[in-house]
Amino acid sequence: MRALLVLAVLAANLFAPTQAAAAPHYAGYVFFYFTGEGTSAGEQVYLAASRGNDPLHWDELNGGRPVLTSALGDKGVRDPFVIRSPKGDRFYLLATDLRIHGNGDWDAAQRFGSKHIEVWESTDLVHWSAQRHVRVSPDTAGNTWAPEAYWDRTINAYVVFWASKLYAEDDPGHTGNTHNRMLYATTRDFRTFSAPKVWVDPGHSVIDSTVIEDRGRYYRFTKDERSASPDAPCGKFIVAERAKKLRDTSYDFVADCIGAGDISRGEGPTVFKSNTENRWYLFIDEFGGRGYVPFTATDLAAGDWQLATGYELPARPRHGTVLPVTQSELDGVRAAHP
Repeated sequence: MRALLVLAVLAANLFAPTQAAAAPHYAGYVFFYFTGEGTSAGEQVYLAASRGNDPLHWDELNGGRPVLTSALGDKGVRDPFVIRSPKGDRFYLLATDLRIHGNGDWDAAQRFGSKHIEVWESTDLVHWSAQRHVRVSPDTAGNTWAPEAYWDRTINAYVVFWASKLYAEDDPGHTGNTHNRMLYATTRDFRTFSAPKVWVDPGHSVIDSTVIEDRGRYYRFTKDERSASPDAPCGKFIVAERAKKLRDTSYDFVADCIGAGDISRGEGPTVFKSNTENRWYLFIDEFGGRGYVPFTATDLAAGDWQLATGYELPARPRHGTVLPVTQSELDGVRAAHP
């Protein structure tokens, strides 16, 4: 009987979800982004560091030059996303495999674009592994845009999600008309992935989802990709939703038209919580305009986002990620990329 009890305990420990490390004391933020397709080096990964725990004032690092460049796939990367592992000992950077500079062909990019994402990993945000070119999308996909991830403790795995236009099985040339929807797959190592599933499909194009958890609810921010019209008054703006389960395919509505009146249009949202107060920040990419513009709120459930004032962001920040970091991590990236 004692032996059976020991085996039961060992089995329970073996298959129990991975426990996240105790929350570290954060002393600032790092900001990974790209700068756009207007220059030959704009579709690479750039880095800025906050001035202490101030999320609205930033210094560009590495002399305003990229800190990571793509040598695989289209040799251009956009929409860099960084996630800290639940144990806190590793970071993964994901990015879109796409180069628009020099061709400007958005239609071809969504019919015949990459089915891969680009992956790097690091233990300190300074030294990065070799780039990995990893396929995640099915044959029916025409593109694989803005990959992000979130740890799902109920399955002890990361949920990786991205936007793809999906074409009919009997249309291998991707000649038909279709729309972007959000897909997801799961992984534990960002090397092997489950078969993708549709996560968000309201019947029209949506892209650029990002997620954050607060008090047992997952809040998802997504770009409505439709052109603004009487039938789609919030087209080209961000919609917020929430659910109790990350992989739920039916989130509840929170707010839409986020940013309207303060920006001309928006995409590529990145959301994070203040390190020092009960406040949230949502950076929205005013594409074709200023790039990222910051908004702030004190209650995610209310969906009331106000334009932040007195901010000083990098010169041309486009769709990326703001990540809270410790003092040693902040000092490390500043020392490595003065």
